[in-house]
Amino acid sequence: MTVTVIVNNLLSKSSFLNNKKVDKSDIAIVCILLMVSGLLISRLFLSLGMILFGINALWNVPPRRWIESKWWLAGVAWVAMYAISYFWSSNKEEWGVFLQLKLPVILLPLAFTFLPRFSARQLQLFTIITALMLLAGAFYSVSFLVFDYAHFIQEYNVSHMLPTPVYRDYLCFSVSCALFIAWVAYIWPQLFSAGIKWITGICCALLFIYLHILASKSGLIALYIFALGYAVYSVFAKRSMAGILGVMAIPVFLYCAVTYIPTLRERKDHIVYTWYRYMSQDKSGKLGDLSRIMSYDIALKKIGQHPLTGVGTGDMLDVMKEGYAQYYPDVKDDINKLIPHNQILTVALGCGIPAMLIFVGWVLMPLFYKGTKRDKFFLSITWLMLLLMLFIEPFLESQFGVFIYLFFLLMIMHIMVAPEKNIVKV
Repeated sequence: MTVTVIVNNLLSKSSFLNNKKVDKSDIAIVCILLMVSGLLISRLFLSLGMILFGINALWNVPPRRWIESKWWLAGVAWVAMYAISYFWSSNKEEWGVFLQLKLPVILLPLAFTFLPRFSARQLQLFTIITALMLLAGAFYSVSFLVFDYAHFIQEYNVSHMLPTPVYRDYLCFSVSCALFIAWVAYIWPQLFSAGIKWITGICCALLFIYLHILASKSGLIALYIFALGYAVYSVFAKRSMAGILGVMAIPVFLYCAVTYIPTLRERKDHIVYTWYRYMSQDKSGKLGDLSRIMSYDIALKKIGQHPLTGVGTGDMLDVMKEGYAQYYPDVKDDINKLIPHNQILTVALGCGIPAMLIFVGWVLMPLFYKGTKRDKFFLSITWLMLLLMLFIEPFLESQFGVFIYLFFLLMIMHIMVAPEKNIVKV
């Protein structure tokens, strides 16, 4: 059975293409696929998909019911702190940009709260189409290596990665692939067609290989957080020998991958070189990981000077540049002068420690979500994979980062909703 036949078969059985009445969940799946396509094609598709998704889900829902979503309320609280920082931000334009990027934090959790549950067929349709889209993105990325192998291997010597979708944001694309692999493991029992399982499984296997070829540290760490976590879960929850073998196989596979995949081997050598430069107290800012450490140091100093209100969301980059001039004058190129590469420090820098505490509470809330042991494991491991991004990037200061963070958590949380209650409660 070909991919086209399988997808056409699914579409022909979907309620929004037959005689059944189209409902909110049908429209929501179309909007979700539009959002995912935005990761590969255009920011416009992502924005349009989110807006339509929100309108569809919240249509005829009275605003007085919005407070039923506790996670949404916590999100509104920390985003409101970004908004309030307008009064002590000198750069109003930058303030507007940073605030605008947070709007999905207000829209998506609320929309998922009032969205009817997805059927198994709808989830299957989303899964296979997303698998094929991400695989197409991976093929696009690898094509550069195929057609100019020597050039890109040399680029990996200086930590320049293969071009990827998501506007060449290899971190977001690699993490999306890792999170999707975890999603497929979660939704696997609801993939009722053997053909769908084969195609989705093959797509995930190829994405797994691709992540090692791309050799993005963030994507690989997220992937192995899931692999190790799922193996341990299988040992204790399923009493599975496969879990034990999985735990034992991970270091062996990693050793073979680093040995035989050229891009990953070059990436490893660059990490070793970065460590050597760190021990030599390199303060040039030309190495990405060392630039992160510098950004942490400057941010902590500036937070200490403005603990209650922060420096103002609009002034974060300007204040950081002042910090580089004061503490790291050898960093000459503005491209290496970063806002803190840590989302928690970024919130504290822009809005103060009280806002940071609200934000941390918002981050922790999904862990208290009720569900079966299996549901809670997959929500927790997805949360942990995303937590890594918050620690190493200002992940919620970009449109793609905000979408990825919210989407994968909310999809699992939505499935965990009790059938008799179509609202999300934390």
